[in-house]
Amino acid sequence: MRSYFIIFAKNLFMKDKELTKIEDLKFDDKNFNRHTQYGHKLLEDSLRKFGAGRSILIDKNGKIVAGNGIAETAADIGLDDIIVVKSDGKKLVAVQRTDIDLDTPEGREMALADNQTSLIDIDIDENAVWEELGEDVAKAWSVDIPEGWDGDDTDDQQTIAEKEREFRERMAAGEISEEDEEYQEFLEKFKLKKTTDDCYTPEIVYNAIADWVANQYGVKMKDFVRPFYPGGDYKSFVYPKNAVVVDNPPFSILAEILTFYRERKIKFFLFAPALTLFSSSSQSCTALAAGATITYANGATVNTSFLTNLEDPTIRLRSMPSLYRVVTRANEENQRATKRELPKYTYPDYIVTAPFVARLSKYGIDFKVAVTESEQVSQLDMQKENGKAIFGKGYFVGEKAAAEKAAAEKAAAEKAAAEKAAATRWQLSDREKEIIRKLSQND
Repeated sequence: MRSYFIIFAKNLFMKDKELTKIEDLKFDDKNFNRHTQYGHKLLEDSLRKFGAGRSILIDKNGKIVAGNGIAETAADIGLDDIIVVKSDGKKLVAVQRTDIDLDTPEGREMALADNQTSLIDIDIDENAVWEELGEDVAKAWSVDIPEGWDGDDTDDQQTIAEKEREFRERMAAGEISEEDEEYQEFLEKFKLKKTTDDCYTPEIVYNAIADWVANQYGVKMKDFVRPFYPGGDYKSFVYPKNAVVVDNPPFSILAEILTFYRERKIKFFLFAPALTLFSSSSQSCTALAAGATITYANGATVNTSFLTNLEDPTIRLRSMPSLYRVVTRANEENQRATKRELPKYTYPDYIVTAPFVARLSKYGIDFKVAVTESEQVSQLDMQKENGKAIFGKGYFVGEKAAAEKAAAEKAAAEKAAAEKAAATRWQLSDREKEIIRKLSQND
């Protein structure tokens, strides 16, 4: 995703209200880009380091056409002011940063950040595109046909999407977690199965390997292609003239894949299982025995090496310490990122959030706030100073509602304590108490 300077087309249906804040805008509820975890991180890093650069786009109603992720991230870190430029699309809008000189280290790094965030943070929802726009438009913009698509499954897909939203809302409210059996059963029923022969490479790991390949062999990342995905057919994949395949193929047909690329003179850098690396290799490529552990997105941990025809063709095999270090660092970073816990915040009684109200529902407590007693808020002043925000936004409430909130919160805590007290509590026997008594004498 790119670093953006917030520029918008003025909302023609809100002439009495000037658009000055991101919260004045409407996010696209059918956004085709699902974004990536690592891309979101790069975007936030870019905005924090360089500030806003490019523009985003909204329609005449103030709804974001392009840049939903940018606007959301900018608001999260406190960059919530916007500048509105009205345009009918007949002139290109140029944003000039008066504090940046391209021919300086900072300027060049900003250009790199712009390109990399744009490249890495794209994850198009093919199902959404085909459902919303149809086959002709999807194909015109080179959007792959979704797995299992038959043109008549819109209702089923909508059911899946609604079910997924329901689970996400319940998780946000603290009612269930991703580990709960009910949610796992849903994933098993509706999600594509992933096996050790169908492993997604985490974005952090893939990008680290791709960057190493580009630097090691002097090839361009813009030429990298990834033809291996669930239900895909690498043989029918359209390979551009300068294509370099950098991807994790199905290991069970690796020999077949190597033959296909050799016959067509297609450049490749393929992942391969370290244990059977030499049995998978052929006379047409070099085996790089890096032997680095990768934990793939499906949880499979595989000791991974690589096969490539980018090396000197006179080299049959070689060790690659630098690649081992790159993959190991990226894999460790990915594991830390996936294990990261979300911060937990508490708010004054004058702030009401959706998870709090949902918790009251769980404990059977009635609570309501009138329109005249509330005003939406996305970020407290103290949060803004620390680059934080209220996740999902919240509402300011008046004295009366705040008092009712405090009483409801106390009632919920009492019910939660009662539930905990009702749980079985094991007691110590006399023999065990004697052990404790003797241990205490040694304190």
